[in-house]
Amino acid sequence: MSAPNFGPLMIDIDGPELTAIERDRLRHPLVGGVILFRRNYIEPEQLRHLCGEIHALREPPLLIAVDHEGGRVQRFREGFTALPPMRALGRLSERAADEALTLTHSVGRLLAGELLACGVDLSFTPVLDLDYGLSEVIGDRSFHADPAVVATLAGALIDGLAASGMAAVGKHFPGHGGVAADSHTDVPVDERACALIMARDVEPFRRLAPRLAGIMPAHVIYPQADPAPAGFSRYWLQQVLRGALEFRGVIFSDDLSMAGAGVVGDIFARADAAVAAGCDMVLVCNAPEQAEALLDRWQVEPDAVASARIAALQPRPGGGRAVATGPDTEAVRERLAALWLGRGDGSCGN
Repeated sequence: MSAPNFGPLMIDIDGPELTAIERDRLRHPLVGGVILFRRNYIEPEQLRHLCGEIHALREPPLLIAVDHEGGRVQRFREGFTALPPMRALGRLSERAADEALTLTHSVGRLLAGELLACGVDLSFTPVLDLDYGLSEVIGDRSFHADPAVVATLAGALIDGLAASGMAAVGKHFPGHGGVAADSHTDVPVDERACALIMARDVEPFRRLAPRLAGIMPAHVIYPQADPAPAGFSRYWLQQVLRGALEFRGVIFSDDLSMAGAGVVGDIFARADAAVAAGCDMVLVCNAPEQAEALLDRWQVEPDAVASARIAALQPRPGGGRAVATGPDTEAVRERLAALWLGRGDGSCGN
């Protein structure tokens, strides 16, 4: 049996149905995955049909991913459990640690189970950034300011994802929480000492690296360590992530169309720099002309090791694609809804 062939490029599509042009793009050998957004979703049955079409285009099937964390970053809403922002679980842990762990595990199980039931293979979660109260783009997406709390709760989320058969992707290495600027629209620069970042921000990644199947670096420059943004830095990706943390999973770039990637050059320079630094798969989102240019003219050598890492992200066969129903699951949903609304500790009572 030949080794799986997953290209190094993850791209998006325009709407809730595939066009003929998009089908051709997704069959291109450079493409290894598709990332979905809110514009691609109407309701669960439509999503199942879309994912089925995407999976049927290639063998092995393309990896289908989404940013589906909870709170304000939950791409699919109607027909899905409304998941609270991770900060709500972090605050719950301050007064009810065991309950927070149990509930966070349930979030992971529901998140993964509902996505897998519709054919989505992977969510880019958990967020491992620390909440310093500086970054609006991170903000309540972070569990907590304490690295130990972040690692503990994120570990429970990872276990919940795994219970439904889904791998976990931690982000944004080595940590986006220490800067106010948003890398979608700016080039954030974190001037803190490298030793401080390693001691605090990297700690959740260090603790969870053996359990993460993927990690996404930040489009943030840490000049005390390297003049390049982390996603284009051999120091951060090779020396620290692969070396010191002994991480063996997939390294995803963050979206190469973001402003934070612009310091590297055009889309070809960005893709080349990300792969040279150690990214296994690069994302190009909301920029179809840039994705098309890469498919037409990007010259990159096939990487069997990276392809095998990507293949390992596919859901575990029989890993719980059907979401459990019944009083226990409904009780969890009610507790999550209460927590989302900020009613006390998330219980259903007064």
